[in-house]
Formats: sequence, C-alpha cells, structure tokens
Amino acid sequence: MDQRIIELYDEYTHRPLTRDQFLKNLISLTGSLAAAYSILPLLEGNYASAETVEENDLHTERVEYETKFGKMKGYLAKPKTGEKLPAVMVIHENRGLNAHIEDVARRAASAGFLALAPDGLSSLGGTPANEDEARQLFQQLVAGENTERFAAAVPYLRERPDCTGSVGAVGFCWGGAMSNQLAVNAPDLKAAVAFYGRQPAVAEAAKIKAAVQLHYAALDERVNAGMKEYEQALKDNGIRYEQYVYEGVQHAFHNDTSAARYNKEAATLSWSRTLAFFNKYLRS
Repeated sequence: MDQRIIELYDEYTHRPLTRDQFLKNLISLTGSLAAAYSILPLLEGNYASAETVEENDLHTERVEYETKFGKMKGYLAKPKTGEKLPAVMVIHENRGLNAHIEDVARRAASAGFLALAPDGLSSLGGTPANEDEARQLFQQLVAGENTERFAAAVPYLRERPDCTGSVGAVGFCWGGAMSNQLAVNAPDLKAAVAFYGRQPAVAEAAKIKAAVQLHYAALDERVNAGMKEYEQALKDNGIRYEQYVYEGVQHAFHNDTSAARYNKEAATLSWSRTLAFFNKYLRS
C-alpha cells in the first residue's frame, strides 16, 4: 500500500483529522471515491475477527478498581487453575478498550498471567463503539490524572489474592506511551513493555525501577524520532532494557485487526519476546 496512505491514516488517528477531511484526502490519494472506500476496511480495525483466544478457555470478568480520580473499569482474564499468578496490565491504543485489546489480554492469560486491560475512558463513561467518538474523548483526558489512574492498577493487582505480587505492563501506541510513563511513575512495577509508544522525557529515566522492553516499527518516523535519545538515557542511568526495531513494518504492526499495517512475522516475534521478558522479570 502507498506509504502516503499509511501516513495519512496515522495522521487521522493521532492528530486527529476529522473523518470528513481524512476521507477527502484519501480520495485525493487514491483517485476516486470507490478506490478510497475499497482501501478503508484494510486500514480500520475489523473487530469481527478479533478473537484468537476464546473466553471459554479462561476465567474472564469485568472488574473495577479505585483511584484518587474515581473508579476505573477493566476486563480481567486468567487461567482457571486457581493458583496465584504474576499480573500483566494490557493497555489499549487510542481507540479505548475494544475487542482486540480484550483478546490480547486473553493471550497474556493463556500464557499463564493474570491479565487486566483497564478502560482509559472509564471517567468519561467508558469506550464508545464508534472509534471516532473514542478518539475525540481521548482529547479530554488530563495527562497527569490519567497516568495516576493506570498506576493505581499496580497496587490493585498486587493486593489481589490471585496475584503473586509481581506486576508488569504492556501497551500499544497510546498504551505504549502509557507503559513508558508507568515505568517512570509506578515504582512497584517490575517490567514495562512498550509497542511503538512515545518515550517519556529523558530526564525522567533516572526514576525508572522496572525493566523496560521497547518495540519499534522501522517505518514509524513519528514515534521513532525520540528513540535514540531515550535509549541513551536508559544506558546512562543503568536501566535494564531491551530494544528491538522491526524492519519494513508500520506503526501498529502487532494489531491483527488492521490488515494494512499488521505484520504477522513481526507481531509473532515481538509477542514471544514480550512473554519471555515477563517470564524473566515477573516470575523470579
């Protein structure tokens, strides 16, 4: 697919452009209304195919936890073994808690973790079905308060009777940036994994106590602009970290509901590295 189309969609989802402006620009790039609408399903998430791990194979439930800014809602998944497990927070993109992220939580649960996917839009009524509405709601979140809402999930998970007390986080895009923020702002977090997420201020790196794993798409110029500087800050502060750059792939390459950007090889490899990282730092 034309890289200009990928970049336009990235601008639409992150600036954000209005849908009308996005479609107008997409028609200009593709040459016709029909061509634009034929490409659109490849760009947007197809949540009908989101389920790769069935709920029936696991224990799943809707939960709430308290924060100083009100309750947060979330989706929890875990094996049916009944044993205590290390916990993994799964943090969504800027579309909110949807079927895809719930499936990622089940993937973590099927690997032997207590997985919680918080809904970052809980304070605004929860994630709406319409993605455009969800993206607009993200503009209303206050950064500092939002970080504290997610950080509050760490003690919630640690204190659950089904948790060993070890907690990690993995986030994607907006959630990748949040995972990086939790590494800075949640001192009890043991491991933070960020998929194509914005980096925290390099001056904040000295606060990090967690081990950090970073996954970047080589074609993701927007996020990668801060990659080298952040890596140097991690080195300078003696932070345990792993960093991987996947050649020839786009931002959101792990999201298998977006055909235009999903890359199976990179997604499979990065997820296997994520699970190995959590096994190393959450089970010791």
